[in-house]
Amino acid sequence: MTIRPILQYPDERLRGKAAPVTAFDEDLRALARDMSETMQAAPGAGLAAPQVGVAKRLIVMAGAENHEDFDDRTLVLVNPRLIKAEGEQFFEEGCLSVLDLQEKVTRASEVTVAFQDLEGRERELSADGRRAVILQHEMDHLDGVLLLDHLSRLKREIYKRRLRKLRKEAGDD
Repeated sequence: MTIRPILQYPDERLRGKAAPVTAFDEDLRALARDMSETMQAAPGAGLAAPQVGVAKRLIVMAGAENHEDFDDRTLVLVNPRLIKAEGEQFFEEGCLSVLDLQEKVTRASEVTVAFQDLEGRERELSADGRRAVILQHEMDHLDGVLLLDHLSRLKREIYKRRLRKLRKEAGDD
């Protein structure tokens, strides 16, 4: 297993739409293992393949099956698609690809996601609370949507200015 570098905003690869996974082979399983290790090392609660520079519809998510009780296991969702979203919640989110940003975002409070496992079998996962937020956040990455896109224009501009200043101070500009 390998810890992969996580792409950082404003890397344009984060804005692309990921392609569906069609090959359920050892390369896919290796990618999922690498992503799991990368997510745990970050540490994070979820990670999408585009965040490690792979434009495939694959996400990994930390935690046990019983809602808020997260542990060291990883759920792997291939080609996930939202099939049901209900309610609304306001939840503070962060992102491994958008550093130094924690903002409250409105998301569905309950979701059901259809996906394939690493063998290509169809599955469903229902979630609420924090797990629902993580699923929606990671699925956004598959379509090139970032946490920043959920903020007001003013908050986005403030963040971008702060990031430019930090990059200039670090000599990355």
